[in-house]
Amino acid sequence: MSQIDAEQLAFVGMAPRKRRKRARPERTPAAQRPIAQVVLDVQATHLGTTFDYLVDERYDDSAQPGVMVRVRFAGRLVNGVIWARVEQSPTPRSSLRFVERVVTPHVLVDRLLREDISAIADIYGGTRANILRLALPARVARVDQEPIWGPDGSRCARPSFHASDYPDLGGRLRDVERSYGHSKLLLDGIEGSGFGAFVLDMLPGQAQWATDLAALTLDAMTHGKSAVLVMPGMRETHMVGAALRRLGLKACPAEQPVHGSVRGDYLVLGAALPPEQRYRAFCAAASGAVTCVIGPRAAMYAPVQGPALFAIVEDVAYQHADGMMPYANARGVLRLRARSHHGVALVLANARSAVSQAEVGALDASGDTVVSGPSVAIHPLPAVVRDRSPWIRWLNRDELTRLADPTVGARVPHFAVHVLTEALDKGPVLLSIPHAGVEQTLGCTRCHRQARCLACTGPLLRASGPVPRCGWCGGAAVHWHCPHCGNTQMRMVRVGAAGTAHELSGLFRGVPMVISGPGQPKGVIATVPRRPMIVIATPGAEPLVTPADSHGYEAVAILDAWTSLYARGVDARIDVLNAWMRAVSLCRPRAEGGQALLIGESDVVLGRSLVLWDSSQLSSHELEERRQTALPPVLPCACIWGRRDAVQWLLHALGVLDGERAVVRVDGQDVPAVLGPVPIAPPTTMDARELEETRDRVKAIVRVPASDRADLALDLRAAVAKHVATRTPGELRFQLDPKDLL
Repeated sequence: MSQIDAEQLAFVGMAPRKRRKRARPERTPAAQRPIAQVVLDVQATHLGTTFDYLVDERYDDSAQPGVMVRVRFAGRLVNGVIWARVEQSPTPRSSLRFVERVVTPHVLVDRLLREDISAIADIYGGTRANILRLALPARVARVDQEPIWGPDGSRCARPSFHASDYPDLGGRLRDVERSYGHSKLLLDGIEGSGFGAFVLDMLPGQAQWATDLAALTLDAMTHGKSAVLVMPGMRETHMVGAALRRLGLKACPAEQPVHGSVRGDYLVLGAALPPEQRYRAFCAAASGAVTCVIGPRAAMYAPVQGPALFAIVEDVAYQHADGMMPYANARGVLRLRARSHHGVALVLANARSAVSQAEVGALDASGDTVVSGPSVAIHPLPAVVRDRSPWIRWLNRDELTRLADPTVGARVPHFAVHVLTEALDKGPVLLSIPHAGVEQTLGCTRCHRQARCLACTGPLLRASGPVPRCGWCGGAAVHWHCPHCGNTQMRMVRVGAAGTAHELSGLFRGVPMVISGPGQPKGVIATVPRRPMIVIATPGAEPLVTPADSHGYEAVAILDAWTSLYARGVDARIDVLNAWMRAVSLCRPRAEGGQALLIGESDVVLGRSLVLWDSSQLSSHELEERRQTALPPVLPCACIWGRRDAVQWLLHALGVLDGERAVVRVDGQDVPAVLGPVPIAPPTTMDARELEETRDRVKAIVRVPASDRADLALDLRAAVAKHVATRTPGELRFQLDPKDLL
């Protein structure tokens, strides 16, 4: 017997069972629009188009545009969303596969949201699958069986809100109208029809901004509009939720199905929620049962219908930029959606960003890029600011010398100790420290300002060679001099705030201390009672004082103001001012004895903006500096990073090195379109497979005119898709409108 004819022996009853091949069931395409164009959950850029599948006649009613389906792609089953149903396909009918099954019984992604996702993907250079991954929560089958939708599976009737049912709304709106300049334009935009964009500077006061935003939100809802409110984090989300409840709105309980009497007036949608709660909240918004959605960055994709108020708080916060391709920014996404929904885009912040300043100064739409354009400034009235803000004093060297303080140069001078000691007799005191870690940067040895590049104002970094180099354009700092004092010497400065509690324990003996911060043993503390104590907090971790009507801390002191001179990043000074104003806004007003102290040297414009509570001074100064150096938002830009050869190839493909895009004209002068490339550090997390991919890593900045921004996004997407499709080695990524250029 040959080896081929040999048979494996087996005990009786243990022989392998022969499986009979089952005949595939006959499938008949639907009679009407049998082709489903499906966006697959495949993140590769070159596969960012729709794929055609046949719809079986048994799925004809359920396979509607916007539902999730299961299809076979590249030998495996993947999820997808039907984008459209059509009659014909360019692919031969014999090559088309059938949709395996319909996963969701309801439309999750309605027509308006599909249009928004397509527009967001195009303007940020991503694919619809990239946006769907971020917008659509993971499905939980049990939630699909809950009675969230209408009786026949359709959308629920839009809930109606009447101003007469909320007696406190009229008084809140009158307070807003009396507190802000041009407030009538804001209210008319919210209550009327058509697109409008507004930039609102927050009033000082503990959670005052949340009270004002809640009133504007309820006003929009009583006029038939939906509302999408995007916060920097869950802390601010809970503050807005509390303000909405004080006005009479009911929260939608995330732990229970949304049906019958359980249905609320607003819901929270965020990536930090458990999967079941997040999917239930998304379905409740998609069904039309709830028209007000609040939450962190994930809420910017909330599936609301019709005209809506799209508001964002602290648009300069790092949390508003997606961490995955295409790195869309919440500010731009909300403005784009407000335009497409004929709604209102509202930006609220303590410190006005350079983008907001450019928008409120625009007299026409020549610089409109869909994600940015002309806006109306809503600024608090000076008399109201004076009444609601504490007495703010800047204790720099000149002021302490004028006060004859013998401890000039100390971290906490004697005058500040005296003010804080008196405040501790009446209640809690807040000390804001810059951060808990340690950073290193280069500074001037004479005036102590951060050393910056004379060509593009980027921060100078200690390079491997003898000469420092710019972190933005990569230029060597040869023959450097400080533009403020003319000094030519630099030194390494180490800044940090470790050991603050130990240092203060010697100045305020016997006073209880509370430390709030992400890296602290107790983490971020939400609230503290109104009794004498010292609260030490990092930016964004300042506890609120309870009860809410206590109006906040007796005194607020900002330590180490001199660290603002060494802050890195394009928005460094605006970020610092925003953190300072957020801390000072928690102080009681001056009529109740509230005092705020800014301790240390700092930029003159930065300190004056805080003392006068007018962030437009800094944002105007910042915008003018960026105009001189052709930095965003004066010019839209994109950051491109990856392996050096891949980045160089992409720059040549875009024509920004030697093509028609090589120069950009600003104020009658031609400037290079490219800054860099400069070396950057490898990723913080990578495996052995990625070591070769990420070696010799660089970053370059590409600047284009505002009219060319949309084309730049599409060109970047096409070039990266080609890089991936051809399996060219090397990392290659990009981001439009980045928060930082480093």
